[in-house]
Amino acid sequence: MSKTYADNNRVARRTGIGLLRRRKQMGRPIKKSKFVSDFGADTSAKIAVTAYRQFGGSKVDSTTAYIVSQRGSRKFKVHLDDSSEETMLLKAVAPGSLANDNVNGMGEFMVQVTLDDSTVAYVEKFYNNTVHYVDASGNTGHVPYTLGTDIEGSIESGHGNIDIVSE
Repeated sequence: MSKTYADNNRVARRTGIGLLRRRKQMGRPIKKSKFVSDFGADTSAKIAVTAYRQFGGSKVDSTTAYIVSQRGSRKFKVHLDDSSEETMLLKAVAPGSLANDNVNGMGEFMVQVTLDDSTVAYVEKFYNNTVHYVDASGNTGHVPYTLGTDIEGSIESGHGNIDIVSE
């Protein structure tokens, strides 16, 4: 008979710490200052959606869609071009590869990040100050990011740039 963690550790046996199986949780959310809560609000530094595909719909290359709020580590509420809002999954794929019939029954969207060497990559996961990205070749990495329009030669070494909403 094998011993459990509680059998070997008095504190765990007494308090129950470490014995409960926790469900997967989102973690620390992204700062609210990165999102737009009202369409009439200042949109000068809000994360723009490059392309999206609603469930069962066609792909839309967007210039006005943006992330409104975070719903999970890869689920976000997105303000779409037709002024509606929908919860969608963030995918690290090229715009043409967004699926319109994923298993979750949700739409998908993608956000591009431009790296300091002008490489275009796709955001896989957002953190408060960094993003995890995947480029077209399948290379992955983490970079600190800034929000702004894509200006050639203005990206700091070792950083990435994410486009903002243009009105």
